[in-house]
Amino acid sequence: MKSILFEKKGHIGFLMLNRPEQRNALSLQLIDEMQKQLDLIANDRKIRVVVIKGSGTAFCAGHNINELQGKNFDSNHFSKIFSKCTDMMLTLHKLPQVVIAQVHGAAMAAGCQLVAACDLAIADSKTKFSTPGVKIGLFCSTPMVPLSRVIGRRRALDMLFTGRFVSAQEAKEFGLLNKVVEPDKLEEETEKMANDIAKYSLYTIALGKKTFYYQIDKEESAAYNYAKSTIIKNCLDYDAQEGMKAFLEKRKPKWKDR
Repeated sequence: MKSILFEKKGHIGFLMLNRPEQRNALSLQLIDEMQKQLDLIANDRKIRVVVIKGSGTAFCAGHNINELQGKNFDSNHFSKIFSKCTDMMLTLHKLPQVVIAQVHGAAMAAGCQLVAACDLAIADSKTKFSTPGVKIGLFCSTPMVPLSRVIGRRRALDMLFTGRFVSAQEAKEFGLLNKVVEPDKLEEETEKMANDIAKYSLYTIALGKKTFYYQIDKEESAAYNYAKSTIIKNCLDYDAQEGMKAFLEKRKPKWKDR
């Protein structure tokens, strides 16, 4: 049984976590399969947006505890799990495509981390989020990294120290989600969000995404210097010139992704 399923619709790639009996826990097998699929996506110039979703009743319940507890595991075993998971999460930011999390049911621990690591996120109104590691003596240290960067210190520490469930609406107020919709509208609204982005030049999307993540943690003047050099070069690109020309001529641009 494949832990990851993938399909393409036009310029959108749909990546599904496919271990519903484990609530899509991030086992080593699932992480490995996901990394391989993300590497393939990175080189597919026809895909402009990636949607990550889960099968069954939950988006992702976190790591597979059976791979973390007992069995005389040593530090090399745990290093393998968390190194591979970290690499996979970082890959989401390195992808040229925009990555959208389509969340339902629950996103817990590393599942919540996965949501925070995506560029955008949408969830149905019944979804719950948590970083409950503190409850079992295993602090959510790696989920903390993207979570704190997306929702800020106070809100992240609230979730990390209490392990409480956060509703979809509260998660939206925190900044973890872009949009909350009714359960029967989740797929439709996610595809609408994806299509709103997929009509643009992949070259421009990739340039903007790379620039955003590079500058976000820089000191303001350093961020401006990088953004300035980027937009100067961008002005010379074919798609930028074509887009501006199309705007002036009141027609749709014809992208060449360069």
